[in-house]
Amino acid sequence: MTQKSMGTVIAALRRSHGMTQLELAEKMGVTDKAVSKWERDLACPDVASLPKLAEILGVSLDELMQAQRPVGSGERISIPTLAVLVLKAVALALGVGVAVLSFMGKLAPNDGFALLGIGLACSGIAQIASV
Repeated sequence: MTQKSMGTVIAALRRSHGMTQLELAEKMGVTDKAVSKWERDLACPDVASLPKLAEILGVSLDELMQAQRPVGSGERISIPTLAVLVLKAVALALGVGVAVLSFMGKLAPNDGFALLGIGLACSGIAQIASV
């Protein structure tokens, strides 16, 4: 069975009725930008407006709600991927922190080198782990 997002379903039904996004928007009392966001799965119609949307599109509410979550959306990040992201963030934060503190004259050179070394180690581990 092919998985379809709600946006895909709305777009297909709208087109099958020969309506533009603007026409659907006017019938729903929203902007055409809102309809565009629905169809691109960037937003969903308000729950209270779903019966009206189903009626305009000529389907039952059950048929409209048969849409499934798009593949890939809301997937959990694996622990190794999350660890790599955290290591990269730590490396970046240390680099920025050293640059700012050095510019402000608040960081001793030895401390700066130590922090940059930690940041470089994090960056290196992240690079090795992502291969």
